[in-house]
Amino acid sequence: MVFSSPVFLFVFLPLTLAAYFVAPRRFRNAALLLASLYFYAWGEKGFVLLMLGSIAANFGMGRVVESGRERRWGRAALATAIIVNIVPLIYFKYTYFIATSIGSLLALPVSIEPIHLPIGISFFTFEAIAYLIDVRRGVTGAQRDPVKFGLFMTLFPHLIAGPVVRYRDLEAALERRDASREQFAAGVRRFIIGLAKKVLLSNVLAGAADAVFDQSPEYLTTSGAWLGVLCYTLHIYFDFSGYSDMAIGLGRLFGFELCENFRYPYSAASITEFWRRWHISLSSWFRDYVYLPLGGNRRGNIRTAINLLIVFVLCGLWHGASWTFLVWGLYHGGFLVLERLPLRMPRHALLRPIRHALTIVVVMIGWVFFRCETIRHAIRMLDVMFGAGTGHGWADYWNRELALVLAIGIVASMPVWPLARSWRDRWSASRGAALVIEIIQMAVLVTLFALCIVSLAAGTFNPFIYFRF
Repeated sequence: MVFSSPVFLFVFLPLTLAAYFVAPRRFRNAALLLASLYFYAWGEKGFVLLMLGSIAANFGMGRVVESGRERRWGRAALATAIIVNIVPLIYFKYTYFIATSIGSLLALPVSIEPIHLPIGISFFTFEAIAYLIDVRRGVTGAQRDPVKFGLFMTLFPHLIAGPVVRYRDLEAALERRDASREQFAAGVRRFIIGLAKKVLLSNVLAGAADAVFDQSPEYLTTSGAWLGVLCYTLHIYFDFSGYSDMAIGLGRLFGFELCENFRYPYSAASITEFWRRWHISLSSWFRDYVYLPLGGNRRGNIRTAINLLIVFVLCGLWHGASWTFLVWGLYHGGFLVLERLPLRMPRHALLRPIRHALTIVVVMIGWVFFRCETIRHAIRMLDVMFGAGTGHGWADYWNRELALVLAIGIVASMPVWPLARSWRDRWSASRGAALVIEIIQMAVLVTLFALCIVSLAAGTFNPFIYFRF
């Protein structure tokens, strides 16, 4: 069940909201837990047992890790708990990749079928590990209520594709929360904006991007290849940031404040800045639970470079069990290392547009490895992008709808909304202006939602990209 589907919008969500607000306050966590488990079981059926097993195991291990804080066996308990979480992830996500890679390296026949990957396993595994480490560090106490802990693990807005939430950020809301009218209204607005990103922008861009990347590179021209990469660059941003917006909005409906996951990453003027703005919950997770424990940047330039490369190898593999994801991670890690070299690079404000343009090109090249199934396909694609290709050019994929969506997408991917919001706040100083602005906002949101429904009725929606991670 995806957020941008009629069954979610018109059946699951209304029924869940009704059951939640009708239930007595002391039973609301239980009601939301049952709804979240049903939400997961809708798409995974038998794998809901894996989720229940993870909840039970981490609930118990959290208590053990807490009791071992001041004891010698405490570290061993934490290590064991982390291994218990990592083993299922490795089995489901990496067994086929490891077996086929070893078989290819040793020229041995491998008779193994790909293993079905439970949806969201990468996300809830990392959330459980963060919980256990925070308990060990004394950042938070172990949860004593299995219903509250189960809700933290399964809360359906973030269950499938994040943001990667931390228990300490939801702890207070799990104990007591009040969804005010203002918070509920803000949640509805955020959800509609995310839905529009997905349905009206991402899905259109996905069609053009898939048409280009599914084409053999030798049948593309340079312009056609760059158009496909541009469409994919915007597609993945609006797909994932749209999901995050919907998740944050849904959380607010029930009184939860989920962390922000994107801050206009395509406005960055360096790869370092890009990763402070892209998938923030994941990059901050790797920073706090991998990079800093490895020593961060406290042990000299060489060790810092090694730590960065380790982090981004893991980041690449987290996204998928493929050599292309590994290369993508090393690619970004390499640029982060280069940006930390003690070079006297000019930082004048007038040069920011140049640095911004170079950053966008670097990111777009990286997306080629992210999107292609094999390294060979990615290299051939890059060869066409920077060489002379023959075949389908940009005009073969161009149409009015794509032109409009590209124009809107490029503008919307830049931080124009914060600027517009500051203007709005300035204009709404008077009561009359505030009312007019409120009416305009309401009309825009209703229009966007109506357009999304029309698009969904036509059956033009795609699964979210990050569902497969």
